[in-house]
Amino acid sequence: MDAEQAEVRVLEAEVQALKRALEELPAPAAATARVRAEERRDLFMFFRSLHFFVEWCEYRKRTFKHFKEKYPAAVRLPEGASSSCMHIRSTSQPGFELVIVWQMHIDEEGQVLPKLDLLTQVPQRALELDQEGAVAAAPRSFRALLGALGVEAALDSLLRLLCAEEPAARSAAPE
Repeated sequence: MDAEQAEVRVLEAEVQALKRALEELPAPAAATARVRAEERRDLFMFFRSLHFFVEWCEYRKRTFKHFKEKYPAAVRLPEGASSSCMHIRSTSQPGFELVIVWQMHIDEEGQVLPKLDLLTQVPQRALELDQEGAVAAAPRSFRALLGALGVEAALDSLLRLLCAEEPAARSAAPE
């Protein structure tokens, strides 16, 4: 095999790897990146966006997996480690659940930006007792926490809060 044939085989392998990577992307993200690259006739932007999109997806996967291992009783990943959402159940208050939705957004310049949102699932009785509006303010407060602490520290803070022991169990613990 000469050098030219070897180069062709390497390129074919790279094209196949790219096809596999594109198949794993959510349809809207892949379409957005492709359309922007076509509009601007900028193949470099497409590959840069694809690269960072995959990097963010891998980071999300590692982060969710880490918290699933650290808090197995509280964390549920409905679509496995590659899930775009993580469900967090309170270990001390049945019915309290938070859902972290982590998506990637590709802007006009091809930059990939993570977008994390918090959804709450709280028993009706708790909502009735929530006179301060803490449940309604939770998504906004979570975004502020993300800005102050970063993704991992914000998620860890949330999980520690929901996985805290009940007050009676803490006061009964030896000092």
